[in-house]
This record gives sequence, structure tokens and C-alpha cells, in this order.
Amino acid sequence: MDVSTFTARRRTLPGKGGGIAYTEFGDEAAPAALFVHGLATGGLMWRHVIEQLADTSRCIAIDLPAHGGSQARADMAITALAEVLAELCDGLGLGQIDLVGNDTGGAICQVFAARHPGRLRSLTLTNCDTDGNFPPPDFAPFVEMAKRGEVAPLLAGIASDPASWATAPLAELYEEPAKVPAEVWREYYTSAGGTPDRARDVERMMAAFDPALLAAATPALRTLQVPTLIVWGTAGANNFDVTWAYQLRETIPGARDVIEVDGAKMFFPEERPGDLVPHLRDFWQR
Repeated sequence: MDVSTFTARRRTLPGKGGGIAYTEFGDEAAPAALFVHGLATGGLMWRHVIEQLADTSRCIAIDLPAHGGSQARADMAITALAEVLAELCDGLGLGQIDLVGNDTGGAICQVFAARHPGRLRSLTLTNCDTDGNFPPPDFAPFVEMAKRGEVAPLLAGIASDPASWATAPLAELYEEPAKVPAEVWREYYTSAGGTPDRARDVERMMAAFDPALLAAATPALRTLQVPTLIVWGTAGANNFDVTWAYQLRETIPGARDVIEVDGAKMFFPEERPGDLVPHLRDFWQR
């Protein structure tokens, strides 16, 4: 699916703290699947996965606050963002959902699952932050920079320099960044840093990365019986070593499988949807 096809379907739900953008494909009568992205990307990253699953599910990709078409919130911590998911579910009248997360979105999904287990039909986590690895050590210096107000100027600088997009930080999270279309980079970088206010809002989200917030969800995750699938790229330079996938499996009683995707980096759901879609189909049918 190309970018324009995806973004043409973007809608906004008026929210208590700001509009929540989402993009939906599939039959409204089908089971709902909610896809959650991470820092500095957007619901767009799920476009290929959604395209292939729209025949079986009501597929909804949220733009987190200060990403894509969504407005920022006063509170940008992962606990507050988990409640934004709940707000979207309420606003769209969703019952139980199949929840799928990647990167920071996976951490948000864990908090949501801990707080709202009854809302879940299933949980799927791909390469993402976990208790003990939030933020990952390689990313922690950027969190400290965000707390000092030093990240917003960097985001704005990248957004204003298209020649840098294919080699800027997000590129490291793809196997083949040279193949990422220019319009995808444009959507991500201009969304995250296209205006000074937007760059500061994304910076606030980074500055709010607090290990204690994800750790606080762990006791509830240790009792979570919701069927849980873990699909994890194994490439080393992606901040999320596969050992964290097995920690999640040991933490969540409902976890059934860890599926390793050889050589894949963090954004494999966008880059290699064929390594996720069949597993989701099989998992959801079970």
C-alpha cells in the first residue's frame, strides 16, 4: 500500500486532551485489531500489514499523540498514552481487541494490557521496550538530551533537510533504508519535527521515558492470561536483543510462542510484513 492510499483514510476522533488520528481498513463487523507504533514514526508503518489483514479484521492503526495526524497531550508518559488507546477504543465502540505493538508502542501496549486486560482478545508484541530495557542503554543518552531540551532542534533540523532522511537515526532500524520511499521519510520526519512546537512535543515524549512506569506494569503482566504472541527480529543493532523476547514470554503466562525473524531489524513489520502477517493470521484463528 502506498502512502497516499493510507493517509487518505486517516480520520480524527475528538479527544478529551486532543484529537486522536487513526487509519482504518477492513470490515467494521469483523474483530478489531489495533496497531500501535513507536517514537518518531506513525500508524503508517503498519500499512503493509493492514493491507494483508483487512480481509479478516477491522484493522485500525493509531497515530500516537504528536505523531501523524494526532495532537499532542499535556501528559506524554507511556501511562497516559496507554489511556489514549483506551479512549480510542471507547470512541470507536470497539469491544475486545487484538492489540499489536512495536518499539515504544509495545511498551504502551504492555501498560494497556496491565491496566485493561478485559479489553484484550489477544496481545502481539514485536521488537519493543521491556521492563529492564526501557529505554535501551544505547538510547538512554538521547532521553537525557531530551530532558535538557536538546532533541527538538535536532528533530527540526532533520525535518528541514530531506537529503539527510535516508541516513538519519531512523535509518538504522531498517535492514535496507535505501529502499524506504521518500514519502515515508517525509511523513515520519515532518510529522515529528516539521514545526518547532511539534518537535518539542516529541521531545517531551522522550523526556517522559521513565523505567519505573513500565516496571510498575510487570506485576499485572505476571498474571496476564490473555493469549500473547511475540515476534522478534534478531538483528543485533536494534536496541532490542532477542533475549528480551524470551523475558516477555517468561513474564506473561498467556504467552504461547516466540517467533524469531532472522536478520530482521526493529521495523520489520513495515519492511518485511510477510514475516508477521502469516503468524498473526494463524494466532488469531487459534
